Amino acid sequence: MGDAAEDRAKAATYPEGDVLRVLYEQHARIRDLFAAVKAAGGDRRSETFAELRTLLAVHETAEEMVIRPATTAAGGKDVADARNHEEAEANEVLQRLEKLDPAGSDFESLLAELEASVDEHAEAEEHEEFPLIESSCDEGQRQAMGMHLRAAEAVAPTHPHPSTAGSTVAQYAVGPFASIIDRTRDAVRAAMH
Repeated sequence: MGDAAEDRAKAATYPEGDVLRVLYEQHARIRDLFAAVKAAGGDRRSETFAELRTLLAVHETAEEMVIRPATTAAGGKDVADARNHEEAEANEVLQRLEKLDPAGSDFESLLAELEASVDEHAEAEEHEEFPLIESSCDEGQRQAMGMHLRAAEAVAPTHPHPSTAGSTVAQYAVGPFASIIDRTRDAVRAAMH
């Protein structure tokens, strides 16, 4: 299982704004929030879970739009496809969790399942995908990707949407999120110029 302190230490090895630094920092924050949700009670648990849910939804959407195309371009199509599949599964679990009472035992067991799958997913990204990004993108490219990731996150959906999860194309084009996707596309384009 991953460790937030270890993720922060890895993040610190990259310059500010580098996409890998941003992602390691977010992985650390996600791990912190899982611990906080488990430790919290009452309304605080609901609030902390809402923060975790939002971070996961925004983080995964941005990765699908910015990181997966770079991974595929670096020869890692199978790696990108596997990460997208994991994200789609996690979004389904996250959507089920939203419907449960955070004080209930069903919530706790499903949260534990989600935490294990998110941790496994993050570890796979860190060991399989991040090295591809690092070896195929120079520091300037990673800085630009960091800006694109932030732009995508600024307008990404804040709830899981299994119908679009796991597909870069669907993130851009499907269903009731077309206006969100249009704003995301505009923000990414603006950041690229």
